[in-house]
Amino acid sequence: MADMSPLFRRKPQDVQDRSVTLIRKPGCHLCDDAQVVVEKVCGEVGVAWEAKDISLDQQLHDQYWEQIPVVLVDGRQHTFWRVDEQRLRKALTG
Repeated sequence: MADMSPLFRRKPQDVQDRSVTLIRKPGCHLCDDAQVVVEKVCGEVGVAWEAKDISLDQQLHDQYWEQIPVVLVDGRQHTFWRVDEQRLRKALTG
């Protein structure tokens, strides 16, 4: 394996070290739709995810109120409003 190109030396823990955060609010249909995609993709690729309620966190509210739902990958904003399944999968595995 030491002779392999770095492109082919993917470590199994790479995906497991990733994290996804869905910033949402109760009663938001776009948030519900986003959660379905996040649950599916994260479940398939083995990435931990969490949901945060924007109505319970003033800092998140101030930063993301007009964009919810917002998806963060490894703490950085990945997308907002609509979550594209293929794009999220690529961000987590590519």
